[in-house]
Amino acid sequence: MTLNRLGLVVHGGRPEAVEAARVVRAWCEEHAVRCTDIDVWGEGGRRGARAEVEAAGNPDLVVTLGGDGTFLRGARLAAQNDALVLGVDLGRVGFLTEVPASGVRSALDAVREDRLRTDTRMLLALRASCRLKVPAGLEDWVRYGRGPLLPPPPVRPDCEVNDEWGIPLDVTALNDVVLEKLARDRQVSVGVYVSGRLLAAYSADALLVATPTGSTAYSFAAGGPVVSPRAEALVFTPVAPHMAFDRSIVTAPDEPVGLRVLERSGPAAVSIDGQVRGVLDPGDWIGVYAAPRRLRAVRLGPMDFYGRLRERMNLTDAPAAVADGSPAPLWSVSTPPPGDLAHLALLGVPDGPAPIL
Repeated sequence: MTLNRLGLVVHGGRPEAVEAARVVRAWCEEHAVRCTDIDVWGEGGRRGARAEVEAAGNPDLVVTLGGDGTFLRGARLAAQNDALVLGVDLGRVGFLTEVPASGVRSALDAVREDRLRTDTRMLLALRASCRLKVPAGLEDWVRYGRGPLLPPPPVRPDCEVNDEWGIPLDVTALNDVVLEKLARDRQVSVGVYVSGRLLAAYSADALLVATPTGSTAYSFAAGGPVVSPRAEALVFTPVAPHMAFDRSIVTAPDEPVGLRVLERSGPAAVSIDGQVRGVLDPGDWIGVYAAPRRLRAVRLGPMDFYGRLRERMNLTDAPAAVADGSPAPLWSVSTPPPGDLAHLALLGVPDGPAPIL
């Protein structure tokens, strides 16, 4: 690809990230690529994704140096500009980052020489009955990390606004959108609608809608299913609901999930990828749906999601199963699959169908 401008998002609290950033800047200088640091924790107020991307000169590639949290910040910027994002893994339990710090130069070489794969990920978009606002005094209570909160998302200028369909918010989520209680002693009461039809009225600590990518984040901690990041689906999960039905619902990508704060509920905070972006009062609602655009992430090879799941979650084999002996591989990994299996994604299997004899 033609790489002219690179945006750099660095976890400044990790010395290894700071050192990796020096390597990236040196590589950019060698190859005449403009490199701009995007410091999301800069002095003064936080900026929205559009303003940050414009200040960085609309980069072709966003490189993140940190864990999944740093990757999410970089993904927010890349999705705004339809740029590629490359995650350098300096975290501990991440699923999103791609290369180790030791491989950052070779990864940049691969991007510049088009020796890469593009991994597209579903994003979530939002509409709401009103513009999101952060009430006075709330920011001091929920102050995020080392800096101020992100501003409430603006309205998308290219979409229709009306009372029935609400206000299109200029924001996307890679992991999840969460509606959660503000007071510890009072749950939120929310009517949940799937594809325009009432599913149930919930009283819960929180209700979240996740992408397949986000299924291993908050949704997983709340008891939701693990979903392949290659899948197309929305995952609705209630958090500590006061009702018998506490299961997740997996919907098709064209089936939106609506969340309306009920009359006797307390106010509810709206968090997007883990960051509070506004508060809804009783009677307000948000609609969460698959965004028309996708995040484009750099992959230098096939991602072994299930191997990473086994490693990151410390999955152990059942003692009874181990006692029965080691399982043999289900598919041979030394020859290409036969024609009727050629469409399957099987890691370690050579490309191309085997001849049908």
